[in-house]
Amino acid sequence: MHFNPYGGAAAQLAAALVNAHPDSTADDLLTLLHDQGYRPVGALTTHEADGLKAWARRLEPVFAATTDRVGHLNTLLAETAARPYLSTHDGRPPHLHFAPATAPTADRVRAFTAAGLAHVFCEAPDRLGRCARPGCGTVYIDTSRNGRRRYCTTRCANRLQVARHRERHPA
Repeated sequence: MHFNPYGGAAAQLAAALVNAHPDSTADDLLTLLHDQGYRPVGALTTHEADGLKAWARRLEPVFAATTDRVGHLNTLLAETAARPYLSTHDGRPPHLHFAPATAPTADRVRAFTAAGLAHVFCEAPDRLGRCARPGCGTVYIDTSRNGRRRYCTTRCANRLQVARHRERHPA
């Protein structure tokens, strides 16, 4: 499934933040933002990195469906006070921004990810998920054609199936 770029890229960034190691440094998070195609302005301070890690913990229930997702997303959106506007920069076609370009990177990431998750949730709420393999916990956005993804990777699915097979057929 192809998501509108206003939601898809932001939701993928949200998943990457949730899946980031809890001990990630500011440099680690800056690399993550770059890897996800997000263009931060300047370096992240330790305080901003801590804020992004806390924000990631707040995004996680949207994927895990452990809360009223509509209410939770509305709370996140209200906290970011996102005010979408069109922007053209770096030779890119017009696209939406959800926070002023002069805002700190952490504030812009918060607005971007909240708006992106809300967009994907409105389009296809069942496409946001958490890996079904016990002990994994990785979150994902299901972009498969049939929308029946239950695991973060094929490797996790195979591990679970091998474990089930070994339970049924002990050596």
